[in-house]
Amino acid sequence: MVPSAGTRYAETTDGAYVAYQVTGAGPDLLAVFAHGISVEDQIAGPTCGPFIERLSAFSRVIRFDRRGTGLSDPIARIDETTWEHWLDDAVAVLDAAGATAVTVFAADMPAGVVCMLLTASVPRRVSRLVLFNPNARWRSDRDYPWGLSPQEQERFLDAIRDEWLRGGPTPLPFPGLAGDETLARWWRGARRRGMSPSVAGAVYRTGMASDLRVVLPSIRVPTLVLTRPLASPDADRLRQRVAYVVARIPGARAVELAGEDPVAYVGDHEAVAREIEEFVTGSRSTPPADRALATVMFTDLVGSTEQLTRLGDRAWRHLLDAHDAMIRAQLAAHRGSEVKMTGDGVVATFDGPARAISCARAVVDGAAALGLTVRVGLHTGEVELRGDDIGGLTVHIGARVAQSAGPSEVLVSRTVVDLVAGSGLRFADRGEHELKGVDGPWRLYAVVG
Repeated sequence: MVPSAGTRYAETTDGAYVAYQVTGAGPDLLAVFAHGISVEDQIAGPTCGPFIERLSAFSRVIRFDRRGTGLSDPIARIDETTWEHWLDDAVAVLDAAGATAVTVFAADMPAGVVCMLLTASVPRRVSRLVLFNPNARWRSDRDYPWGLSPQEQERFLDAIRDEWLRGGPTPLPFPGLAGDETLARWWRGARRRGMSPSVAGAVYRTGMASDLRVVLPSIRVPTLVLTRPLASPDADRLRQRVAYVVARIPGARAVELAGEDPVAYVGDHEAVAREIEEFVTGSRSTPPADRALATVMFTDLVGSTEQLTRLGDRAWRHLLDAHDAMIRAQLAAHRGSEVKMTGDGVVATFDGPARAISCARAVVDGAAALGLTVRVGLHTGEVELRGDDIGGLTVHIGARVAQSAGPSEVLVSRTVVDLVAGSGLRFADRGEHELKGVDGPWRLYAVVG
């Protein structure tokens, strides 16, 4: 078994503790295992342990338990869990491990969500990305027919309930090792130790509601996509999902491996390790620092001209100063970054849409306490970093969303709604809008509650 430094804990910015382990030496590799199995159960697994040992032969492997799973702190509100929390966990672990630019490796399909968001949102921390059987969206629709139908989603969630609540003989998700009782005992025991029934249900419901298609073009690091085609009848759907991801990540390279097991550490994991080793230890490249995925917030005062006329210049100036101070306080509390004050509002960015929504609601309330009314618009996408300023289509869309908002309303794009699936946030459909200068109709939603 590979020597381990033991389980350590990293503290997140909101005071949670995340369990992690570091093994091996060499270039940093952040390996993400998303099935809720703790770092200690991973390394003791009959196939997972040897796979980690193989990766540790050529890299410094960093693994962690997301909040709510394994040895990490529990989640306070299961119904308000988002990928954003787990993104924060990954950054905290990188900081604690002293890792700067790492190769990020998703060992299974659910792990790909965290890994793709991390790579797109914090590009300075990621030098390479390796995805295994990735998927941008679990649900099927007219534009994405390779996902799960509503009936398939319900059957999947029923199987999860059976596995945890009734302890039923859930079939192994590894066709190649269906008769391996040692692996079966480890898998079922490790899964139940790693996640409670409510966490398991929340994790998979969040995954099924998520849509990462907008994230893919923002991934600007060398990307290796590894896949094993599942046994019929799902092989074609898997290939289509993987092909969709590969086609939309700039420069991504795909390698199809022999076998049919849907996680990297089961089946021929040596072939997986060889591909990763060549990718990690080859020529190095630095990700561009001029683009990043961000949630952009625009705020605007309603009726400012009328208030200026009523109050006069000096009183209005004092009120604006109080307004600006309130906004800056809320940005600091929600980890937002001020881009610029616009006179009647602010342009700001966030590394997560749920935090942006929370800040937007606080700004609306803070303005009301000052006797002011604001409207707020939010959109998530890739932005161009221009020194202290930002640019690109995402910025234009965010501004147009804000212009469409009503007084005291926080209006968001469909992209934002998809990225906070499972958070407990509620939205009212405001229908399709034509956004000036932006092609096509855009469906917008108001934050409610």
